[in-house]
Amino acid sequence: MTLDAAPYFLGLVLSAFSLSGLLSGPLFGHWSDRTRSTKKIILFANIFEIVGNFMYLMGYSKWLLLSSRLVAGIGAGVSSSIFGFLTRSTAPEDRATVFAAFMACRQAGLVIGPAFNIFLRLCDFHLGPFVINKYTAPGLFMCLLWILLQFVVVFLTVDLPPVEKRKARDSMMRKNQEEENEKSLVEDVEESDEEGKPLIVSQELMGSYGSVVASSPPRNTTLNPNPSPHSPVSPAESSGVFKNFSISREFLREEVIVLLAAQFVTFFNQTALETMVTPLTQKYFSFGELENSVMYFLGGVVVIAGFLFVRWLSRHVTERVILAIGLCMCNISCIWCLIFLAKPLGGFAWQLTEFIIGVFLQILGLPFVSVAQVSLFSKITAEKTQGFSQGIRRSVGGLATILGPLWAGGLTENMYVMMGMMTVLLVLLTMMLVYSYSRLVEPAAQEQMDNSENFN
Repeated sequence: MTLDAAPYFLGLVLSAFSLSGLLSGPLFGHWSDRTRSTKKIILFANIFEIVGNFMYLMGYSKWLLLSSRLVAGIGAGVSSSIFGFLTRSTAPEDRATVFAAFMACRQAGLVIGPAFNIFLRLCDFHLGPFVINKYTAPGLFMCLLWILLQFVVVFLTVDLPPVEKRKARDSMMRKNQEEENEKSLVEDVEESDEEGKPLIVSQELMGSYGSVVASSPPRNTTLNPNPSPHSPVSPAESSGVFKNFSISREFLREEVIVLLAAQFVTFFNQTALETMVTPLTQKYFSFGELENSVMYFLGGVVVIAGFLFVRWLSRHVTERVILAIGLCMCNISCIWCLIFLAKPLGGFAWQLTEFIIGVFLQILGLPFVSVAQVSLFSKITAEKTQGFSQGIRRSVGGLATILGPLWAGGLTENMYVMMGMMTVLLVLLTMMLVYSYSRLVEPAAQEQMDNSENFN
């Protein structure tokens, strides 16, 4: 580092982003649950990203750099609101497909982002009082991108109503259309009947002594035939979202704990793997900056392909099966790494093959576990408080991204202990999944199973 900071300070800077996102996620989720308005929350959260990256490009001191990541991390917590929005706006059977596409886009950004350093490292100029070089140029670049995103959100984003409200609105519109068609048909029949009537009729047919026969008034069957797709939530509806909400009843359930554990173990192992990969490649293969960049790029491509494959697979099998497949891959990967990477055997070619197989299996299993646990979590938790629930899930993942690098960073010379812990966590998670497999279903399906058991 160029700001007279100790090596450990880099870990603090990296952890600061996850820490503030860990704290802000449930708050943004709670806000979106009460207002049902995701657009304005995204606009508000992006302000923290803009300010944080602007602080980063200033780069006056190491503490300013640390503060910039803390501020930017607050904006990252808006992902809980986005996941809540996706949950409310998609049908349960389509949710895994949508989440897989969303995560694939995120991973594509992680792959493409580092490529911009090819030209950002060449920057060397002044922008007013600020020096723009290879260290501060990423802050300027990201600040401009977040500003551009603000315009995209303002002009191209709308808040869709929940699926249930859209179905009710469509049903109401169809009903209104049918009534209008029926009314027009009756009017046509009456007009044709009147054409066949005589010009002079008896008084008896019209009522006694010319009295007027009162007709029944038209029925008003609809209250709002054209409801706004993004009408504001009423105060009564907003206050009732968390009226009977209980954290213990919502989260201290067997199936929810299993999915939160899957979130923690997945991110813990992923960040630990990312931390140990670079020292391993430098130690055994003498990889430099270019070789490691190519390796991360290829790994990102594999992950994107995995998400796209899961998107297709989710249309044919349940999320429980996808989660089980992903955990099997991760277990095989950790056992492989524990055997072959803790103390590599053979020559250069054989060691490189061992390394590629272990890392490939680990990153290939990531999309399976990530998509399945997010989709299942959205189904077994209450939809009306989905933003807050997704914030809790994200906080668990944020905690894992802090602890994972800390664990792996201090044990790069003792691979058996580091990989052993990762393997133990995965084995425990697999045992929890096996024990709770039958409960990882949608509430409607679970209720049907319970009724069937009671009937038998």
